[in-house]
Amino acid sequence: MTEHCHHRTTCRLCGGTSLTKVLALKPTPPANAFVAAEVLDAPQQTFPLDVFFCESCHHVQLLDVVDPRVLFENYVYVSGTSPVFVKHFEDYAAFVIDHYAPLAGALVFDIGSNDGTLLQAFKNVGHSVLGVDPAKDIAANASAGGIETIAGFFSAAMAADIRSDHGTAAVITANNVFAHIDDLGGVLDGVRTLLDDDGVFVFEVSYLVDMFEHTLFDMIYHEHLAYHTVGPLVAFMAAHDMELIAAHRVPTHGGSLRAVARPKAGARPVEESVGELVALEKSMGLDRAATYKDFGTRIDVLGAELSSLLRSLKADGQTIAAFGAPAKATTLMYHFGIGPDLIDFIVDDSPLKQGLYSPGMHIPVVPSSAIYDRKPDNIVILAWNFAAPIMEGHQKYIDAGGRFIVPLPNLKTYESN
Repeated sequence: MTEHCHHRTTCRLCGGTSLTKVLALKPTPPANAFVAAEVLDAPQQTFPLDVFFCESCHHVQLLDVVDPRVLFENYVYVSGTSPVFVKHFEDYAAFVIDHYAPLAGALVFDIGSNDGTLLQAFKNVGHSVLGVDPAKDIAANASAGGIETIAGFFSAAMAADIRSDHGTAAVITANNVFAHIDDLGGVLDGVRTLLDDDGVFVFEVSYLVDMFEHTLFDMIYHEHLAYHTVGPLVAFMAAHDMELIAAHRVPTHGGSLRAVARPKAGARPVEESVGELVALEKSMGLDRAATYKDFGTRIDVLGAELSSLLRSLKADGQTIAAFGAPAKATTLMYHFGIGPDLIDFIVDDSPLKQGLYSPGMHIPVVPSSAIYDRKPDNIVILAWNFAAPIMEGHQKYIDAGGRFIVPLPNLKTYESN
């Protein structure tokens, strides 16, 4: 296999070996591998982006695994730059406290804690908090800001060390990280080691139901190894001395699943929400490989529409910029062939990305002030899940005659008339 990448031969949830390829997207570099000007001449390695279906447990996943150190040790995404996500995590902490009533001051542990935005919400109401994150700089900044964060990858061995130093956790969270892990069984064993018998493990992941319904294929990239549904998770939890007790749909990232599990020894009842979502998944055919062929066809139709629009605008002499440099933009741009021949520059509000160049395509990333300095005729919103607040924040651009193009879930354009 290529350097920094290996190919699994078994399902990471059940260990099954009957795996069917259901979707082949164009190979890309790592989705967050932004580069500095001085290394633009060095070609970036691309890796396969093929999606497989497990015939045994029906889990959907990537089998080509890029070395997580390549993906995460110099990560540039932070939750705290998005007011939408700060509010989401405040509401998330309130949900956990309201529903599961951890004792005052009890330990809350977050796997993939990033800049500590979620833990800060728990700390604000008096909980002791601890995070772990492999992005060394982000972890150091979080610790400096008052949220103690271990720089590293969570494992069963780390869980045992934390338990001996801090005791058990009343709440363990993992947000948009439970899809990132190759050794999911090892991490879940670590959760079980660290979690109190009366505690809860709460995690959010992009939900395959929403991805499938709305053709959100750009959520597929190398950091996301798993595309979760509730059915396979029920069996997976049971195999690791845990029980899935709740499953809720939430709107983040175009549609996510918030799942809650407890140790089998715990007493909290299993909610009806689990069975309801398993039934929904079956009704949609997500337990059959053939269903995913339709997904590929819909992606191709969307790509043809967007590419045709952008090429016709360019042919008319119009300028096109993009707004947002999220990881999913790499998949969309590669699969649809949208590169520097169409997009002049990308604006992004994260200072960690500004001044860099997009993965592989090497389109410059600049602050949003460039919208008014350079006045592009069109702006494609690649961070489509934030399209509404982006357009509200830049009404001045529309009023001046600019056009916003939102590619997903359906291609739409917005202008002053």
